[in-house]
Amino acid sequence: MRRPPAVAHQFYPGDSATLRKTVAELTPEIAENRKINALAVITPHAGYIYSGAVAGETIAISRIPANVILLGPNHHGQGAPVALMASGSWQMPMGDVPINEELSAILMRNSPIIHNDSLAHRLEHSLEVEVPFLQYSQPHLTLAPLVISHLPLDTCMQLGKDIAAAIGQYGKPVLIVASSDMTHYESRQEASRKDRLAMDCIENLDPEGLYRTVNEKRITMCGIMPATIALAAAVELGAKRAELIRYTDSGETSGDTDHVVGYAGFIIS
Repeated sequence: MRRPPAVAHQFYPGDSATLRKTVAELTPEIAENRKINALAVITPHAGYIYSGAVAGETIAISRIPANVILLGPNHHGQGAPVALMASGSWQMPMGDVPINEELSAILMRNSPIIHNDSLAHRLEHSLEVEVPFLQYSQPHLTLAPLVISHLPLDTCMQLGKDIAAAIGQYGKPVLIVASSDMTHYESRQEASRKDRLAMDCIENLDPEGLYRTVNEKRITMCGIMPATIALAAAVELGAKRAELIRYTDSGETSGDTDHVVGYAGFIIS
């Protein structure tokens, strides 16, 4: 399968030259010796006008290997609960990105939870909007993309362990990228208060606490499953630190601080 873009010209520019210029403007130049060998990052997926600066800065500070496992929430309800596009490529304005079929096969061997299912990917934006930033930083990018529906906590934790085991077996550097926005459509004051509770759990490397806090406090963090799974996998791989790179909300662009969406970028290393 060669997956065409679903949200080009909507969430980001669909023209190659314009997109590259936009991503360059949103991605600060970071000296190589200041970049972090991350195990995982958490980064937002709204339109670039709103969250692109957070995504660009988070990815710029990370040293991006050629091999990326990309986790995002399922906004459309199509496909398997954990849907991996295991072969083919993604057709993107800045060039096609091949699926890492070797890494995908290892993921499926390690986890009965993961299913080869491209249907969930056809319309989903949460993974797609991350790809141009990754391409810009890593011209040899390959993907193992998974779209995640609602899962119970124990399934998220097991999937984190399965992904960590697959990365160990693959034997080459792999970055996990979890795509998530934070609180949706509450006042800036309330969104920042709720998001702080979730961000504390991430900074404490506590995937169980993150999952429970988001559910108990009714925090509308759309990528809670991908973030929990990524954090669990990173901890399994030996993570010692989670650093908040930037937090903002849609009101910075729209001027509406009564109904904001929060955006956070984290590096876990």
